[in-house]
Amino acid sequence: MFSTQHKAACKAHWDAVGKPLNSLGTLENLVSQIGGIQHTNNVRLDKRAVIVLCADNGVVKEGVTQTDSSITALNAKSIANGTACINAFARGAHADVIAVDVGINTDEDCPKLLRRKAANGTKNIAEVPAMTRDEAQQTIQTGMELVRELKEQGYHILCTGEMGIGNTTTSSAMASALLKQSVESVTGRGAGLSDQGLEKKIQVIKQAIQLHKPHPEDALDVLTKLGGFDIAAMCGIFLGGEKYQMPIVIDGFISCVAALTAIRLSPGARDFMLASHVGREPACRTILEELGLSACITADLALGEGTGAVALLPLMDLALNVYHQSSTFETLNMTAYSHFPESTV
Repeated sequence: MFSTQHKAACKAHWDAVGKPLNSLGTLENLVSQIGGIQHTNNVRLDKRAVIVLCADNGVVKEGVTQTDSSITALNAKSIANGTACINAFARGAHADVIAVDVGINTDEDCPKLLRRKAANGTKNIAEVPAMTRDEAQQTIQTGMELVRELKEQGYHILCTGEMGIGNTTTSSAMASALLKQSVESVTGRGAGLSDQGLEKKIQVIKQAIQLHKPHPEDALDVLTKLGGFDIAAMCGIFLGGEKYQMPIVIDGFISCVAALTAIRLSPGARDFMLASHVGREPACRTILEELGLSACITADLALGEGTGAVALLPLMDLALNVYHQSSTFETLNMTAYSHFPESTV
């Protein structure tokens, strides 16, 4: 259970630090939120990891991406072996990288890649539902179990990441259904589509939604009909954050869709989510607003793999340095700043 008492204690400590009130903005709020999650005002993030969920999407057959599905496996192996972009980010942020196969089309020969999949990729949503309800539930459970395992290993915070060719198509389809917004308003160019490619992507998503008629109020139905195994596993990670009292960092658009799905399944999961950045895909900001979360970073990021989520960690380290190491008004023999109500004028 989230502790509002410890969150308030962290906020009180921030107010005692010898600086203008709320001058570190969202960073202060995030530290206080983590205090509520960890049930302490002695917030620590010493052991951290990014979990990269890797899966293929059958909708790639419709020509909605620049590359084919073989790239998913190649990149997954690179992430597992420590040579991908996310690994460079993670080294700079002192985070471990955990690559998990939750639905790659092939069984790659890569000992460092964890295998936790219900099937070898989803079906083509332009023709049939992406997965069965049992596969969706199994994969959500996989995500929750990953959080449990890492909590037992002593991790303090987990970042979410993904790797899967075609997953901005599945995410856009889910976003359109869950938000009840037009496909055009939530669909972007992904890894770099032409105008013609973007139009093709939009039409395929419309076709899938018309064919399957997902129920907007039933997040599991939307996930089953339109989603991906990476989104399902990430949804499970967010739910696992609530169950196992672990702060979970949202990455970009795909991660936002997974977070929205999790909150629709369990509204309490919101207390355990930290927003990192506003991604380039058009619906990213919309979903963050729907979630009621504020991101610290606006840098036009679109790489994925968890890079945006990991980018939050150094900012959190800086904030925690101030939180733990700075003088207070009392030790400085200074009069503390006062809170005043906001003007209604």
